[in-house]
Amino acid sequence: MEENLSNISPNPAPIPTPENKRRKFGRTEYIIISALVVVIGVLAVIFLPLFTEEAHADTIIRIPRNATREMVADSVSKYLGEDFSSQVMKAAKLRGSDFSSRHGAYLIPEGTSAVKAEHTLSHGAQEPVTITINGFRLIGNLAGRLERRLDFSAEEFMETVADESLMEEYGLDPEQALSLFIDDSYQVYWSGTPRDLIKKVGAHYKEVWNEERRKKAEDLGLTPADVMTICSIVDEETNKIDEKGTVGRLYINRLQSGMKLQADPTVRYAVGDFTIKRVTGTHLKTESPFNTYLHAGLPPGPIRTTSIATIDAVLNSEPHDYIYMCAKEDFSGYHNFAATYSEHLDNARRYQKALDELGIK
Repeated sequence: MEENLSNISPNPAPIPTPENKRRKFGRTEYIIISALVVVIGVLAVIFLPLFTEEAHADTIIRIPRNATREMVADSVSKYLGEDFSSQVMKAAKLRGSDFSSRHGAYLIPEGTSAVKAEHTLSHGAQEPVTITINGFRLIGNLAGRLERRLDFSAEEFMETVADESLMEEYGLDPEQALSLFIDDSYQVYWSGTPRDLIKKVGAHYKEVWNEERRKKAEDLGLTPADVMTICSIVDEETNKIDEKGTVGRLYINRLQSGMKLQADPTVRYAVGDFTIKRVTGTHLKTESPFNTYLHAGLPPGPIRTTSIATIDAVLNSEPHDYIYMCAKEDFSGYHNFAATYSEHLDNARRYQKALDELGIK
């Protein structure tokens, strides 16, 4: 039988060998790996800085009301640089973060990555601001200090403390508002309102004026507001904690006996000059409800903020019969006390002589 050769291809396809298979697979693998390297490289360029760009220092970033991304970017750039800010904003865009409702102050610790910083700014908790109250003489000065530290104006604060119904919650009137601010440190939020601040310091005021202290004040015939005013005068009279109680009791003796307080610090307050070293007859004539040489009883409110230490020194003071005091002639900061006017005159002459010798007028 004759074989049909017409169907036989003159160039038959090569039979695949293991070597051919390896060559084809190697080329495909190379293309895939190369593509992956390119993709990884692109992703690294885009995303790696989000994790490697770090804050160079502990920084508080403040986000204002209704903030835009641009406003936040400017704030971050101001404190942590444009490179860091651009990465933070890149993360914000990827997340779709909205800062308009993030009014507040946020801590970005040193070493924080851009992506973590963005999360803090868009979802993290606020960092409290510490406000320290220590010897503020005027409510207006306190308002100015708060305006510089918190996100409300001095005018807003003054309007709030002038609210009679609000002050009444603490047994005070607006002229006694300074009493609320007992010398201490308070943690509040930068974004808080004046009422938020009042609520914070007011809670502390109520804690200080617990039942025990109120009872001690009542036993002296005084209200907590009265004690705060007396303490403010005591703090202006002496820095010596071991004689604050004596000074406080002296003014209580004067009140109970119907005498005018005749406290020099109230005259300085009335004049508006706290640098006066020697109160003169001219100063004593200054017309003001705070001038206790002209007006009987306590002044309308405190002449400065005071401390728990002074409050307790006055409330726990030992009874005595002193009604006069005069700075010691050795300028030690202590006072000579007297129960009689003649003894007081002797003390005053010694002190005035010391002033004259130093040329202090």
